[in-house]
Amino acid sequence: MQKEGFLMKKEGYYSSGQFAKMAEVSVRTIRYYDKQNILKPSYVNENGARFYSDRDLARLQQILLLKFLGFSLDDIREITVDTADYHMMKNSLEQQHKLIQDRIEQMQLVETAIRDTADAITKDHEPDWSQMLRLIHLTGMETSLKRQYQDSTNITARINLHQKYSVNKQGWFPWIYQQAGIRSDMHILELGCGNGALWTENLDKLPEQISILLSDTSEGMLRDVRRTIGAGDIRFSYRTIDCADIPCEDHSFDLVFANHVLFYCDDIDQVCQEIRRVLKKDGLFICSTYGSLHMKEISQLVQDFDPHIQLAADNLYERFGLDNGAGLLHRHFTQVDLSRYEDSIYLKEPEPLIDYILSCHGNQNQYLLNRYKDFRNFVQKETQKGFTITKDAGIFLCLV
Repeated sequence: MQKEGFLMKKEGYYSSGQFAKMAEVSVRTIRYYDKQNILKPSYVNENGARFYSDRDLARLQQILLLKFLGFSLDDIREITVDTADYHMMKNSLEQQHKLIQDRIEQMQLVETAIRDTADAITKDHEPDWSQMLRLIHLTGMETSLKRQYQDSTNITARINLHQKYSVNKQGWFPWIYQQAGIRSDMHILELGCGNGALWTENLDKLPEQISILLSDTSEGMLRDVRRTIGAGDIRFSYRTIDCADIPCEDHSFDLVFANHVLFYCDDIDQVCQEIRRVLKKDGLFICSTYGSLHMKEISQLVQDFDPHIQLAADNLYERFGLDNGAGLLHRHFTQVDLSRYEDSIYLKEPEPLIDYILSCHGNQNQYLLNRYKDFRNFVQKETQKGFTITKDAGIFLCLV
């Protein structure tokens, strides 16, 4: 009991009742989140009393906001953004801010559609069925917004690990930019631009006279990139594009980028044909991928914790990687050169590594979310003396 009393008075620790009162939720809610493995207490004493910390407040804030925005508890459990340090907390809040902006834009569109539909009924005494169909589409956007938030959060977690803990001081995107030889008056297309890091990290190097079309299959990603770059930067335009069917005229671009994109494409040959078609006769295609050794220590780490865990359903480098990529590209391009990026990752803290692991496309959440604290302790032990991760990545430079 003395230990419990000490903890109840210790700064930053609160009993379930105190914690619930501070957050203005019921104790029943806190206990339910604990039972659902969404918000576990920071400490449980020998009598089973639960205690929460200030960090748990940050996690609860995230849960309540996502719940307010319509996410299910299963959705929230999948979107695990650790808030153990201020970098991760800041990133979590930035992602939530983007989601709020998207939801405001969605609701404004729904409001306009409802008003237009009502006005049409008032004027013509019957529904405008095209407006009604638009209203149905808009009110069905919630699933898409959830998916975009999850995708954006996962991409950010993966990029953060590389940006903050890479040994090579020249980052991946500045290195790619240097290889491209970008100059004034070029017309450039990026396929699968993701969060636009290739450009946001090199904006100060870009010529004033240049035309860059950023594309992705996700409208949400493009919306985020437009916000980050700024709608007033007329050098950039944005469009949703299917890589296998590029809606641009022949010989339109001096340079085409596809950063870690080709191994996701169903028909790589068709995509390469389309890229060659839209490239000018002296154009350059730059595509990146990785090899079999890339991040191998992370795969081994999760296997040591639980051999059932697979961070990816398929080895993407087997579809298009450093070892077989040149052969696939030579079918469509006259010259193909490989340039490797020399780098590794070194860190001594568990959180960025855990965030990366939970962001992967495999079955890890099935095995880790209910054992999160055990897994965190395991990773902390493995990283406390320093943990090195191999990078095995590079780009192919292809001439028409």
